[in-house]
Amino acid sequence: MPDRDTHRAAFPITRMRRMRRDAFSRRMMRETTLTPDDLIYPVFVLEGSGQREAVASMPGVERLSIDLLVEDAIEVQRLGIPAMALFPVTPPEVKSLDACEAFNPDGLAQRAVRALKAAVPDLGIITDVALDPFTTHGQDGLIDETGYVMNDETVEVLVRQAVSHAEAGADIVAPSDMMDGRIGAIRTALEAEGHIHTRILAYSAKYASAYYGPFRDAVGSAGNLGSGNKYNYQMDPANSDEALHEVALDLAEGADMVMIKPGMPYLDIVRRIKDQFGAPTFVYHVSGEYAMLKAASMNGWLDERAVVLEAMVSMKRAGADGILTYYAKDVARWLGR
Repeated sequence: MPDRDTHRAAFPITRMRRMRRDAFSRRMMRETTLTPDDLIYPVFVLEGSGQREAVASMPGVERLSIDLLVEDAIEVQRLGIPAMALFPVTPPEVKSLDACEAFNPDGLAQRAVRALKAAVPDLGIITDVALDPFTTHGQDGLIDETGYVMNDETVEVLVRQAVSHAEAGADIVAPSDMMDGRIGAIRTALEAEGHIHTRILAYSAKYASAYYGPFRDAVGSAGNLGSGNKYNYQMDPANSDEALHEVALDLAEGADMVMIKPGMPYLDIVRRIKDQFGAPTFVYHVSGEYAMLKAASMNGWLDERAVVLEAMVSMKRAGADGILTYYAKDVARWLGR
């Protein structure tokens, strides 16, 4: 194979720093660009009116009641962010072993979707399809007598949950549970119910990561999960080839987009998936990543704006078409300056 750099003359004829000297020439040859169009803003919704609760492990992030969430959504749209991802904080009294609140047509997520679509109809609304906010044990599915998460029985509930979200007006349903076969089952059900335009964002490569702790605090599932883990359905962080198999299956079953989660520790997975499939590929800059950058910045150890923008660009450079991040509003503001 010929050397791709043989056309370059030796130093000093070639001085790579020439193009780096000024801002205008750096901009002219920049390979990766970041805009608000690349962002998805995740939000936590809780019951009540006029309610606002800080998430202690995620400084700057709040749980909001639906009325305040609508106000937040108006700002999100004004900033040019195309979509929000909705995560409900389920009251303990409606959690159950069968997670039936997940598909309640008048459940918190469903009411929030209706309110958001009424107020900001052009803002994309993504809903989380998973059972951990609704189970008494904090697992993403129904369990048997040994505590093992049952696949097929869980998929049946996920289908009902996804359809209820589509009926409420969700633009995108996002199964994040990692059960086998759930994308095909959800796609079939959506088609059967006439929701032919509802998109599926499949969390196809969701790893059993240690970076999710603050999120579980935010949605109130950490206490239910306790010392339990999700190793028997989320992916082993050591595996890369397996992610390709998962993505291939989800695309074949009807996913419109795929998600890799977490973000920065898994950019090699993002690149492999984008190169292999070329499908719309998204990455979740998760709660633990946010918390680390926020804590270091609050302590004066890092320049928050600089490191966050660098993190976002790194995900785009790795092949992500979009980034779900708690920094979305900040990034959009910084880019607008």
